[in-house]
Amino acid sequence: MENESIDELTSESELREAYPIISQLRPVEEEKFLELAAEMRDESGYRLYGLRDENGSLVAVTGFVKQTNLYSGSHVWIHDLVVDEPVRGNGYGSKLLSWVFNWGEERDCTCVELASGLWREDAHRFYEDLDMEKYCYTFQKSLNAESPY
Repeated sequence: MENESIDELTSESELREAYPIISQLRPVEEEKFLELAAEMRDESGYRLYGLRDENGSLVAVTGFVKQTNLYSGSHVWIHDLVVDEPVRGNGYGSKLLSWVFNWGEERDCTCVELASGLWREDAHRFYEDLDMEKYCYTFQKSLNAESPY
């Protein structure tokens, strides 16, 4: 893994290229994904980055925001982190998440946070192996608006 690159995905063609990977985590239709990604970018500064392997193929994506709140100060909140299923286990997820840690460090963030479903035990082991601490639960109450999936 010497010649990979990590770049922000901003154009429609780059987002469409990322869609088959992101849809492995977020089962939303492609057009809805494009719409939501644009809305998130406008509302919260959501950024989507992709890791390309040595052949230039997109193999992993992460979407996050830099935000500030009363309990963490300025921090990175990861909304999405997914490695393409056929290449999982090759170190791409660790490389991409480490890159996010560095991105946050360079911007004086106090931490990197994310939420992960209770059933995602493999993901939890992965995060813990990268020294992320499981420190709280998130709670949700569904409202009347239609979910994207």
